[in-house]
Amino acid sequence: MMGLYCHIPFCSKKCPYCNFYSVPSLRRVPAFLKAIKREARLYKKEGIFSRFMEEGREFDTLYLGGGTPSVLTHEMIGDLILHFKDCFPFSKDMEITMEANPGDLSYECMKELFNYGINRLNIGIQSFDPESLFFLGRCHSADQARLAIYMARDAGFVNLGMDLIYGLPEQSLESWLIDLERAIAFEPEHISCYQLTIEDGTVFGKRQRSENGFFLKGDDVLYEFFTATSKRLTQAGYVHYEVSNFAGNQDLVSRHNTKYWRHIPYLGLGPSAHSFSGRERWWNHKSIDRYCRAIQNESLPIEGREALTDEEIRLESLYMGLRTQYGLDLKGFRKMFGQDLRTVPPGVLSVLEEQGRLIVRGGRVRPTLEGMAVADAIAIEFLSD
Repeated sequence: MMGLYCHIPFCSKKCPYCNFYSVPSLRRVPAFLKAIKREARLYKKEGIFSRFMEEGREFDTLYLGGGTPSVLTHEMIGDLILHFKDCFPFSKDMEITMEANPGDLSYECMKELFNYGINRLNIGIQSFDPESLFFLGRCHSADQARLAIYMARDAGFVNLGMDLIYGLPEQSLESWLIDLERAIAFEPEHISCYQLTIEDGTVFGKRQRSENGFFLKGDDVLYEFFTATSKRLTQAGYVHYEVSNFAGNQDLVSRHNTKYWRHIPYLGLGPSAHSFSGRERWWNHKSIDRYCRAIQNESLPIEGREALTDEEIRLESLYMGLRTQYGLDLKGFRKMFGQDLRTVPPGVLSVLEEQGRLIVRGGRVRPTLEGMAVADAIAIEFLSD
């Protein structure tokens, strides 16, 4: 089934490492809420996305991301969910995920969010270490993070996710593993561990280019962090199903994010949101003002679009498939793209198996832990034929 993504482009403070579109002001919230509801109605009215839908096909995931969705009131969030349900066909076993920051959450708020049908709460912890939180520019404390987790459980959430960041310049492997143990102790159903990266246009990106810039860890050290993280979490019972993602079991894998990795159609609403039909991709204006102006003119706020060729879909399938535990179905890949990965390019699969980076079993080729660490480089090996 398809996925629905809603981008809420507001936050109380812009984190120095964040490259997602957001503004640290709530002034435009009323205009945004009015516009995103109208955008959903336009899709419903014009049937632009429905032409890609098979008869009876439904949305089975809704992901509220950002930005920081939790800066909105629970009444605003609940109103949006009800509006989307009125505009689009939702399945009965809908997965509704919301991203949240610990400092925004109260027990009353989380209880209401749970009552609105949000059944997967993803909390941006990033770290339980005060020094790491300070470096990352987070606006919550370690105590607030712990309190948010306790309140979420008390409010009824049984599917709780945590985001963590590792690879900070002054962070040792020992201190990172201590941080990871603190997360494991709460027994969250999902943990995402992201390596700190420096993106152009961010505060960290500007700082990196200045004389007072900082140095990130080398690839060998980051590989040590990556493998130690995976080994500790799998030892604790988690499934390492994607490069940065771990689930308590296969049923707790993020259904929505899996759509991105497996080329399943999704519709994105809100400024900068992307959509994908299976053959075509389009994206909205990365500006609240331009987004709202387009919708005021009864136009979808689409900034650009691209129709993917068979070759582009093949390349994306390679890159995304080799980032996950599912890997690629050899027979299906050959049927769809005419490429037998066992023999084309000649000898590549055998060499990667011998190196311990890929494993072939049950008609699928899957990355090992070492292979996941260099998934993009492995995919490149299969590009020439």
